[in-house]
Amino acid sequence: MRRSFNTVCSSINDFMEMYNTLLYYCYSTIANAEQFAADHLKFCKSLGLTGRIIVADEGLNGTVSGSVEACKTYMDTVHADERFAKTEFKIDEVDTPSFVKMHVRYKSEIVHSGLRDPNVIDPKQKTGKHLEPKEFLAMKDRDDVVVLDVRSNYEHSLGKFKNAVTLDIDNFRDFPDMINQLAQYKDKKILTYCTGGIKCEKASALLLHEGFPEVYQLHGGIIKYGKEAGGEDFEGKCYVFDNRLSVDVNSVNPVVISTCLNCGKTTPKMINCANPECNEHFTQCDECGTAMDGCCSDACKEHPRKRVYDGTGYYVKVPQPVNVSKNKLQPIV
Repeated sequence: MRRSFNTVCSSINDFMEMYNTLLYYCYSTIANAEQFAADHLKFCKSLGLTGRIIVADEGLNGTVSGSVEACKTYMDTVHADERFAKTEFKIDEVDTPSFVKMHVRYKSEIVHSGLRDPNVIDPKQKTGKHLEPKEFLAMKDRDDVVVLDVRSNYEHSLGKFKNAVTLDIDNFRDFPDMINQLAQYKDKKILTYCTGGIKCEKASALLLHEGFPEVYQLHGGIIKYGKEAGGEDFEGKCYVFDNRLSVDVNSVNPVVISTCLNCGKTTPKMINCANPECNEHFTQCDECGTAMDGCCSDACKEHPRKRVYDGTGYYVKVPQPVNVSKNKLQPIV
């Protein structure tokens, strides 16, 4: 007896394992954070996860990817720790894991801002008011509102909210130096946004510290906005820090706003320059990608260390082990 087409498809799907990619952060004090990072790396590897996690005394910031079951175990374990019980995970369903390796690194901040003095900026104590995606949508076009993108140039050149104010910064650590340029908006309500919300925690706190009276932030960032508000009026794609490089956000009124660095043609494709000593993030159409071999310039194309371009523009970084050789404390469970 011949099996029906739907039955065959169902059987095929049963063998196709699906994966999740989790984006999250949590500002919560971690004692002995360097040792925690080493132990956390072992835990993630035991689950078969891949990803990139930053651990600092001030908390966690991560994107991890793996099987649905492994990701659930990871989330349950994180939530079981009272320090991270309120962590919110943004969950994407993906066909393949979004990373090749697993990195867990100890750093001075979970997002590099240079704002390390908790007596000045402490996201655990004071930040802008959190707006849920639909609240942000309802508020963003008001005359008394300014929507502020706190991300870097390569991120907002790929995609941003319609009419948003963007800053000419190469890294988030440059944001504090831009405060004076925003003084003209002090009589407005400032709505900050970023990819997942983490940069807004410190950006909104700094704006309040500098005398901006009404500061808000998009809770969960662009990623959550896409899931809960359809991404309405977010133009272009959203840059993400994994091998996908970018994701679609807007299912309501999508447009492409980014252009090829080399020829000026409209393209949504973001890559890293194949020259590792450049590694610039930029948008490049497929035609120029082939012609330039994934490089931003002729000089990079001729560089002796140029990496092999496979059409994706994503290159796996060599993991750096956590150094705990001088730390004699017992592992944190």
